[in-house]
Amino acid sequence: MNTFELTDKYIMNTYKRLPVSFEKGEGVYLYDENGKKYLDFVAGIAVNCLGYGNKNFINAIFEQLNKINHSSNLYYVKSQGEAAQLMCEVSGLDKVFFCNSGAEANEAALKLARKYGYINKKGSKIIAMKNSFHGRTMGALTLTGQEKYQKSFKPMVPDVVYAEYNNAESVKELFDENVCAVIMECIQGEGGIIPATKDFYSSVRKLCNEHNALLIVDEVQTGIGRCENYFAFQNYASNKEEAPDIICLAKGLGNGLPIGAIIAKEKAANCFEPSDHASTFGGNYIVTTAAKCVLTELKNNNIVEKAKENGKYLANKLAEIKPYVKEVRGLGLMLGVDTIFKPVDVIKKCQEKGLLLIGAGANTIRFVPPLIVTKEDIDAAIAIFTSSLKELENEI
Repeated sequence: MNTFELTDKYIMNTYKRLPVSFEKGEGVYLYDENGKKYLDFVAGIAVNCLGYGNKNFINAIFEQLNKINHSSNLYYVKSQGEAAQLMCEVSGLDKVFFCNSGAEANEAALKLARKYGYINKKGSKIIAMKNSFHGRTMGALTLTGQEKYQKSFKPMVPDVVYAEYNNAESVKELFDENVCAVIMECIQGEGGIIPATKDFYSSVRKLCNEHNALLIVDEVQTGIGRCENYFAFQNYASNKEEAPDIICLAKGLGNGLPIGAIIAKEKAANCFEPSDHASTFGGNYIVTTAAKCVLTELKNNNIVEKAKENGKYLANKLAEIKPYVKEVRGLGLMLGVDTIFKPVDVIKKCQEKGLLLIGAGANTIRFVPPLIVTKEDIDAAIAIFTSSLKELENEI
């Protein structure tokens, strides 16, 4: 059996897979089993921030693997502490909890918020946003304000209510003494690449302060250098007081290895005690070595600043593709593009021509390349994207 047949026969049908299987990657390029080359502007869905074949990353993982791969969180793990230190330094927050994915990070934030509410004699109510996405486990799914993801799995976790994104009055109307936290994205990713306004963020931060509630920002897709800073919230908060109380991470933190985390301010972090929360694999030697390497590479090679510059270059190039492109949204190298064609048709045409893209929401095409992408790579992607749009016009 070939890869497609083997997968269809033995793997549960939970993904609508595109008909391609990759064999290797180099830089920002992937190669399928037939040797065809693709320019990758998906990056494992905003995961492979260092691209493919980064020697320092590979060597760090193999060096650690040759020493020890896993013990347990019942013991001290040096690389865990080292990675956490780097994460706190770049975020400005205080303490880290490690898990294995973005959904798990949001689950941890949900539990920490509920514990904070319990300690502070508040209720367990959490305000989430409509059109949001936070994961597919039951708690994270409840926080996800999209009925299409929830309808087959009800009942949801209780005491979660939904406000209108970018509508501070909508959030205010849901606040009472029972609210222990608000969770939001600075850019709604799966919702269609919708950035928060600065006024909305600051209003929600103020409401949380007034009601002694935690502000949780889901940085699973936006974090680790993708949105013009190490974290998207840093485009909205100029100091620690304005920063979220908890941020949730995964994706780019491990450059493809399964790691998730939350970083919290002391007032939230100190609510957790032994046995409150745990993760068998969370923060083991291999994944925290990966996280440590990612953050070191970003710093030593000025990657965050370069990604910011190249993100603006990409946004400007996309906006020039008239009349096919209607709107470009986002920050840095997390951009959403609305065209006059159906996203599925554009994505298919681009893949045929050697450019990988994915959708976001109902009508948006997502551009999330590795952070190491260059202007030359962007020019190549723009050429394929433009020619694909022109071909679609001729096919109508």
